[in-house]
Amino acid sequence: MHYKELVELYEKIESTSKRLEKTYLVSKFLKKTIVSDLSMIILLLQGRIFPSWDERKIGVATKMVIKAISKSTGRSVDTIEETWKKMGDLGRVAEELVKTKRQVTLFQTELNVKKVFDNMRKLTTLEGTGSVDHKVGLISELLTSASPTEARYIVRNVLEDLRVGIGEGIIRDAIVWANFEEEIKVNYDSETKAITPDDREQYNKFVNIVQEAFDVVNDFAKVARIAKEEGVEGLKKLELSVGNPIKVMLYQKVTVIADAFEKVGKPAALEFKYDGFRMQIHKFDGKIILYTRRLEDVTTQFPEVVEYVKENIDADSFILDSEAVGYDQKTKKYLPFQKISQRIKRKYNIGELANQFPVELNVFDIMNFNGENIIKKPFKFRREILEKIIKPVPYKIIYAKQIITSDEQEAQNFYEEALAAGEEGIMMKNLDGIYKPGSRVGYGVKVKPVMESLDLVIVAAEWGTGKRGGWLTSYTLACVDPDTGEFLEIGKVGTGIKELKEEGTSFGEMTELLKPHIIKEKGREVKIKPVVVIEVNYEEIQHSPNYSSGFALRFPRLIRLREDRRADEVSDIELIEDLFHSQRGRG
Repeated sequence: MHYKELVELYEKIESTSKRLEKTYLVSKFLKKTIVSDLSMIILLLQGRIFPSWDERKIGVATKMVIKAISKSTGRSVDTIEETWKKMGDLGRVAEELVKTKRQVTLFQTELNVKKVFDNMRKLTTLEGTGSVDHKVGLISELLTSASPTEARYIVRNVLEDLRVGIGEGIIRDAIVWANFEEEIKVNYDSETKAITPDDREQYNKFVNIVQEAFDVVNDFAKVARIAKEEGVEGLKKLELSVGNPIKVMLYQKVTVIADAFEKVGKPAALEFKYDGFRMQIHKFDGKIILYTRRLEDVTTQFPEVVEYVKENIDADSFILDSEAVGYDQKTKKYLPFQKISQRIKRKYNIGELANQFPVELNVFDIMNFNGENIIKKPFKFRREILEKIIKPVPYKIIYAKQIITSDEQEAQNFYEEALAAGEEGIMMKNLDGIYKPGSRVGYGVKVKPVMESLDLVIVAAEWGTGKRGGWLTSYTLACVDPDTGEFLEIGKVGTGIKELKEEGTSFGEMTELLKPHIIKEKGREVKIKPVVVIEVNYEEIQHSPNYSSGFALRFPRLIRLREDRRADEVSDIELIEDLFHSQRGRG
């Protein structure tokens, strides 16, 4: 397939804000795409070259892309940087400069999707002496052959910042429409741009089939290929694969025990909710891999956890869900997440940091056991397996502390015990509930004493003045639209950040994190690539026309950095709407 065909689709999608129209456009494109190109197309539509669970990233900095633009257009680096500051989009800069480039190759060839995809993948394999020049050359090779519009999207894809508004919901529904159009009877009115599946029941059935297939493989490229080649039966045969991480199951929040019982039923399983970070553990062929909630491989960073698992779990293969919780060596008291978060990114002095900030592994679920996919088995069955295969060793590895009860007072006492132990609260789970990757369903809830905090991504900031001069302050926050993948602004936060690093998360630390991701500056205001995620508290959610989400946070306050969260995992607009309607008895 010629790359210009994909670029034409990008342009059409970018020109509309209508979710259904985007879905229609993508579905028609997928329908005409041959199987050999399909995996590449699905990934490129998401602005990726690897599935989300694959830790390999392009990892190319803007400076390298600027050099490639310079090499392919003949413009100076200074000119490119100055233009970029004005336009705020390096892809648009490349487009404009390619239009007027001074050097035109005699051997310019038409780009195809495979060439673009292969060059981008090669960028991830180059290391060592000469690798920078080689990477610049690979990008420049594409830009030299590109039309102006192709150059825009090549640069955006290389920077992993596509900006066309295609989220997982649109990809999923487009796969349904492309492969099961006759069954769901999709109608499209070109004048009104109204698109409707006539048979809503059939439509929901196919959406659920595609979603369940994605839940177990975490790769829409694979799902799209199977749907095209094998149809429904092929999708239903897809299974969890040990070694391939999946999205963890999420839980709704309630503030009182009675509401929790109402959602999960009686009796329910109650467990401590630990203030650590999710750790998904895979064992296969004698190998153990540890993944964070972001699906990052942190096996090297937590060698002691690997030993705990190896020595104290009696099973040949499995996928476990757990929480790694830090504790104080002397007092044996649990520590807040922020104390151990630095271990996630550490690449050196790992042993020293492990001794300084040890963790205890609290295992609370199992999704695959000795080759069998058990996510659809009842939770009580999965818990029984955990208790059979794990040999608990306090401060090394245990299964989550649990009681089963129908009594609200007993549940309240257990909740208070968890809080007294320094935990965030408790989890309450339906004993017959299945494990639903990536979803907030009614099979379990978390009970916490404060209003639901939000994980939000920083998309803009301001340079400070006075004693805060030189620091980025007043951070603009955004939630995500799960269908389009777009980030929607919801307010600004400037409190909860310290001036000294020793006092907690500081302005200096935040500036170091954010500065490399600045994509546009205008006066004191800067736009920032959505990368850095923080957790915030707030007094109330209010309607607001000032932000693209339609909401604003009243008195938001930074709680902590969330280095275990990807930008696409932040709180979504549906959660914001639910919280808005639930506060103060609304709705």
